[in-house]
Amino acid sequence: MTRLIRSLVDDCTSRGFDPDVVDAEIVDRTIGDVDLRRVVESDGDHDYRELADDMGVALPGERIGGRLATGHRWWWLRERMADAEAELLACGYDPRVYDVGGLGNPILRAGLAEDVNRAWGTTASVGQVALGLGATDCLDKVLRGLADRAAERGEAPGDLLFPVPGFAVPVLQSRSYGYGVHEAITGSENGFKLTGALLSEHLLRNPGITVVYLCVVSNPTATAYTAEEIEDLLGVVREATRQGRKLWVLADVAYVGTGRPDEDERRMWALSADREVREQIVYIGSFSKTHCLTGERFGWVVFGSVRVAVSLGPSWTNSVATLPGDWQLRYMAYRALFREDPALPEKVRSLYRLRRRRLGRQLRRLDEEFQLFDEVYDHDSTIYVWARLRAGEDGLTVFEKTGIAGIPGSTFGFTDDYIRFSIGIVPVPADE
Repeated sequence: MTRLIRSLVDDCTSRGFDPDVVDAEIVDRTIGDVDLRRVVESDGDHDYRELADDMGVALPGERIGGRLATGHRWWWLRERMADAEAELLACGYDPRVYDVGGLGNPILRAGLAEDVNRAWGTTASVGQVALGLGATDCLDKVLRGLADRAAERGEAPGDLLFPVPGFAVPVLQSRSYGYGVHEAITGSENGFKLTGALLSEHLLRNPGITVVYLCVVSNPTATAYTAEEIEDLLGVVREATRQGRKLWVLADVAYVGTGRPDEDERRMWALSADREVREQIVYIGSFSKTHCLTGERFGWVVFGSVRVAVSLGPSWTNSVATLPGDWQLRYMAYRALFREDPALPEKVRSLYRLRRRRLGRQLRRLDEEFQLFDEVYDHDSTIYVWARLRAGEDGLTVFEKTGIAGIPGSTFGFTDDYIRFSIGIVPVPADE
């Protein structure tokens, strides 16, 4: 769907159509990236047009949202990168030379460990943190590492349990490393989430399952696991472990930080509280969606123990080997920025909430006109709105009638009776 929309826009451009007309008639809500250069919203609390300047995305003198950017943060980030390089050299780490481990520099990894320990109640050390080029790169490395460990024992990697609908990339990655895949079909009756009972059922029926993928705040459905739901799931993992079964939980936390802060804190403390199963959890995070930094590819992994981190280290050594020097310095600079100005991530959350509410209202208004949806779900998290279509409708008919392009449910291993819309790329008009 995304390729179709981009091809259509390119075709209109080549024909010389008025760009304003094209923008009004073709609304791309397929991809989740929030383009800070196209933010035009403001409300009583925030002027979101300043975000591109505040986040160091806008070039000095660039016109953003009808105003000239100062570029103050653009310069600040580069100055902080120089400071970070001097700091690394002083401790004996040169980001410009070969680093065979490929895990990333120790100062940044220690800082990220400090951040998650404070936010989640974990006790991670620098040795439990590894860096990656986004969450998907981190997922790939972890799955490959677990498969390599199994091969060393002369075993198959086992099977991945994948809740559906879900972000399908881990399925493709798993299959490439020889895993089998079992789908746990969810639905509106359980909030499109894996339950303890469903997990227990699949483990009983499928003894080959070795990895459970858990998207803590979900793409595509925008649902988020509560602390109680996480405790229920970990209880099943704990019981299976006591019976001699080895299970890994890949906790994708890339969207933790897009909803309510108090709820995020409770769910992450619940995910980290059980010492008996913590070593079997691999946390995989990113600044991409929570901080509007998708193109920067800032990803990280926190392993449940140093022992696990060491055993999976070859996945880093045998892929990137060394991480890009400037990338690490910029990652350090952004972490420093968010510590210095903690209001920035909260401003991003607020923008997401504003857009979600506006898009929900717009979709309901369009439903009154075109009878498109059986339900538009209200989940106050992520950068998506999930909806169930009426009989006879699909992504193409919705686009034909409204000009709004979404991603059909089949992309997420589900049914095309559902569709996902993104609040990224383009704003939602205030009068909708």
